[in-house]
Amino acid sequence: MPDTSVPAPLAGLRVIELGQLIAGPFCAQLLGDFGAEIIKVEAPDAPDPARGWGAAKKDGQSLFWPIIARNKKSLTLNLRTSEGQTILKQLAETADVLVENFRPGTLERWGLGPDVLHALNPRLVIARISGYGQTGPESAKAGYASVGEAKGGLRYMIGEPDRLPARAGVSLGDTMTGTFAALGTMMALFSREKTGKGQVVDAAIYESVMAFIESIIPEYALAGHTRERTGPILPRVAPSGVYPCADGMVIIGANQDTLFRRLAEMIGADWADDPRYATHDARGDNQIELDEKIAAWSGERTVADVLEQCETNGVPCGPVNTARDMLEDAHIKAREAIIRVAHPLLGEVPMQGVFPKLSATPGKVNHAGPELGADTADILSSLGIETSQQSRLREQGII
Repeated sequence: MPDTSVPAPLAGLRVIELGQLIAGPFCAQLLGDFGAEIIKVEAPDAPDPARGWGAAKKDGQSLFWPIIARNKKSLTLNLRTSEGQTILKQLAETADVLVENFRPGTLERWGLGPDVLHALNPRLVIARISGYGQTGPESAKAGYASVGEAKGGLRYMIGEPDRLPARAGVSLGDTMTGTFAALGTMMALFSREKTGKGQVVDAAIYESVMAFIESIIPEYALAGHTRERTGPILPRVAPSGVYPCADGMVIIGANQDTLFRRLAEMIGADWADDPRYATHDARGDNQIELDEKIAAWSGERTVADVLEQCETNGVPCGPVNTARDMLEDAHIKAREAIIRVAHPLLGEVPMQGVFPKLSATPGKVNHAGPELGADTADILSSLGIETSQQSRLREQGII
């Protein structure tokens, strides 16, 4: 069991989040999960649109906001005003990290660029997230996750070969980039321990996506091969895909020779010694035929039966889970991969736990996403801004 007396790994780290929607906020969420103090800054008259996001709502409440803004404090501040910019500068002097995902040039236009912030606080790490990066001929273009997924080569490969490229039902480009931005932030903080100076972390959505496309670039450049959309299979890697069952679907991965022999023996087929399937290359040549035979076997059985047989015989296999399935999954429960967090209006909200799991200093979710401006008064007071001045700022729409 972890020692609860040991501080969280990022305890004492102050992070200013200027981002909105997913990429920047997800970066800050990851840091907040491990103990960093996250101060989320939103315009009082134009809060983060993610406050209303989600495919479904409960009692009019977003079910995405409690997750993406968990462990964060909410400060309202109009950065388009000189007083708002002055307050942000004061706050930056007290911070370790600033995360932003505006279009490149926005901070500079507000007089809050890295040169200004580093003059005030040389130790500040500034994580800048954008569609195309902070430099290059396309840097000033607006960039969303979907566009970055396409530019970075991922979207072209997703879907069926005879249809337009598909997309995942979540914003992969955003979360990939938020993850890389958090990783880059931690590297910059580690470097700061040696140099005493902060730096800029430049995380582009399309480049984050490119990190996941394996060897498709040299495959084309050196071998003239372009990977195409292949639906649920990976070409020439068999058997490894989705197989139907009488009451659902499973994933079976048995493309290694030893695993394939186990699968064949489990099914009761002599495939392991059949020249058409005996080797990796042979299975690749006859992939469609082999998958059809496995599908015929699995289709006559329930998911539970297939899972049990595969587990007994040491064949990698798993269910194709929905949210309902994950909430009922015994392994997920045992590892607390789904936790329940109190919410003032929704009661308990089930959500993903903190990953990865650290043995001595694990992360923790202390509270769900806050109401707009919930911490404004406390944060401004900590900067020496008195109540009377706060009232004026509120009347003028600055906070």
